[in-house]
Amino acid sequence: MILQIYSKALYSTWIYYAPERILFDAGEGVSLTMANRIYAIKYIFLTHGHVDHISGLWTIINSRNNSMGDREKPLTIYYPKGNAAVEEWLQFIVKVNGDLRFELNFVPIVAGQKIFLRQAGSFARYIVPFRVKHTQYDQSFGYNVIEMRRRLKEEYRNLKESEIARLSRELGQENITESYEKKVLTISGDTYGIDPSDAFEAEILLHECTFLKKEDRKMNAHAALDEVLSIAREAKVKKLVLYHISTRYAGKIEKYLKNLAEEPFEIHYVDPNELFTM
Repeated sequence: MILQIYSKALYSTWIYYAPERILFDAGEGVSLTMANRIYAIKYIFLTHGHVDHISGLWTIINSRNNSMGDREKPLTIYYPKGNAAVEEWLQFIVKVNGDLRFELNFVPIVAGQKIFLRQAGSFARYIVPFRVKHTQYDQSFGYNVIEMRRRLKEEYRNLKESEIARLSRELGQENITESYEKKVLTISGDTYGIDPSDAFEAEILLHECTFLKKEDRKMNAHAALDEVLSIAREAKVKKLVLYHISTRYAGKIEKYLKNLAEEPFEIHYVDPNELFTM
């Protein structure tokens, strides 16, 4: 998995998930940073309609339309159904790009809907949106990237490899294994905290953490560090990546994270002044 993230709370947030050429949110400056790689983007999933998460759409669409890059690749933008800010912004972008020369699709989606990215045999990878609490007037989603995998049924998991191989030959692999869903990546979007069940046992939880000190928060629209850590513990995630951090903590983030070595998961953070790559 390759993730590239830029996130400065209030100004711009975008997340590029390379395996499936997905951009989650499209804040200002995304085209400037990604340059010709914007032609690789196949899907854009928007978490909500605030400017710092959607303003970069205009540049992406305009650049793909007017430069010399590949115009054969379609672009599909998914967004929370009924989000007026997103819908009006998309309508405006189309209006000012009346000579659109590539396939552009807008798809409103609802919480719990499965958007398949690929399927091959018993393997599948798809996106599932879930509702998060952010502001009163803006419908907001988080997203799970989920893989359908296979594993040994519980009654066979403690057997020796030789015994498992024998059973596979005699019973067939399909009869000794079972399908299960694995959350590969959970993205919170802007929120004052997701339900831990939405990220349960995720390999990576990417959670907004605008405030490293809860006392700095003036209203319930964004999460604080202690809250995010509690969510990650309850969700039993493997890795936690903090993003959407306020610039007030620039240069001092390590100070707030220095005593977290005992947490049962890896902790990483997106510095608001730097491009993050994992």
